[in-house]
Amino acid sequence: MSKISLTYTFYQTLWAGLDLFFPPVCGGCGKKGSIWCLDCQNKVQILNGILCEMCGLPQTKQGVCDTCRADRPHFRALRAWAIFDDPIRTALHKLKYRRNISMGYSLSLQMNDFVKDLNWPIDMIVPIPLGRKRMQERGYNQVAMIAKPLAMSLNVHYAPNQLKRRKETRSQVGLSSMERRENVRAAFEAGMGVIGKTVLVMDDVSTTGSTLSSSAEVLYASGAKDVFALTVARALPHHGLRHV
Repeated sequence: MSKISLTYTFYQTLWAGLDLFFPPVCGGCGKKGSIWCLDCQNKVQILNGILCEMCGLPQTKQGVCDTCRADRPHFRALRAWAIFDDPIRTALHKLKYRRNISMGYSLSLQMNDFVKDLNWPIDMIVPIPLGRKRMQERGYNQVAMIAKPLAMSLNVHYAPNQLKRRKETRSQVGLSSMERRENVRAAFEAGMGVIGKTVLVMDDVSTTGSTLSSSAEVLYASGAKDVFALTVARALPHHGLRHV
């Protein structure tokens, strides 16, 4: 068994032990007995069907959507595991704002097969970093709580230090597509460890993909061979599927 596999086994054992001492409550529905109950797992709405080959948004025909043709994002492809609706929305909110960090591990478990089925030849997983102020306020990066166990389970290098924030940015919530793009313009810098590597950059939720595209741009500029993007959920307010 590899070192990474042993680390992941220890990680699983640690969470199982914590559940014994601190009986868990489901992050999706509040039911006692598990961190992420079977009912909530079954209610997750997987984002599938006909998707744009680049940005991963739903469309009516195969290929690249008109938006990506007109303004090509910097990543090779973006995919989201689920639609940003309950119970995923509630679970991510508790992970992000209620310090329910155990949700990260639980969500990574359910996402595992989805990521494997993408069949992307990734060498490392890099989470979108928080700004210094938000990191000080929260004490942890909620994306890292998902990305790290996912990397361990996939036996892929986890490289959180290969992407850093150069500047503080506003929350993207409520901003237009253009405002989102300007908000994260030149917001990141990448490390030299990405040279020649195929990188999976990861965030919790995406709407327009601006943050992931901006990060992919600097990863390529630092020598990455290829950059794919992944989020736990996708907000779809403009497609008549789910309103956020």
